[in-house]
Amino acid sequence: MSWTDERVETLKKMWGEGQSASQIAKELGGVTRNAVIGKVHRLGLSNRAGGGSAAKTAAKEKPAAAAKPAPKPAVRAKPAPVPAVKEEQELDENGIPISAARRAIIPAGQPLPPQPSANEISPEALAKVNEIEKSAKRISLMELTEKTCKWPVGDPATDDFWFCGLAVQQGKPYCEAHVGVAFQPMSSRRDRRR
Repeated sequence: MSWTDERVETLKKMWGEGQSASQIAKELGGVTRNAVIGKVHRLGLSNRAGGGSAAKTAAKEKPAAAAKPAPKPAVRAKPAPVPAVKEEQELDENGIPISAARRAIIPAGQPLPPQPSANEISPEALAKVNEIEKSAKRISLMELTEKTCKWPVGDPATDDFWFCGLAVQQGKPYCEAHVGVAFQPMSSRRDRRR
């Protein structure tokens, strides 16, 4: 469905009459209520928050003398001061400071930051993994169950990708060797950072 000039004029006319987006969609046919609302926003038509045009016309026709005096505005609290932006803080294209959380988001197509290297894993655990992977069942994704090790091996984009498939350790998704690599005690991780 395309928005022809005729359909846009019908939309504007019906919107101005105060008809709902559902009614307009039904009249136009081939569009949803959401499509009508989207087109109304793109055209910049009023949001009609005060009701239909008949109510607006009646409000305009009231004589000015009958209008009640405007109530006094409520006293508003002072808005909180906006903290000054530090000069060294990086700003985005809209002039908004970029937080550390926003900086951590990596746009699509960009290389990932360096990942923890294998040298952070104990040599004993790596040797055990290498031995286990020689005897692994090398199963596919469709063969995984609750009782098979779900440790991925290789690049998922290649045909040489597989999962370990050995019996899992109780309460874990991996076999004993892969649990030793995936779940390391907190103290040993903390010691390596120092």
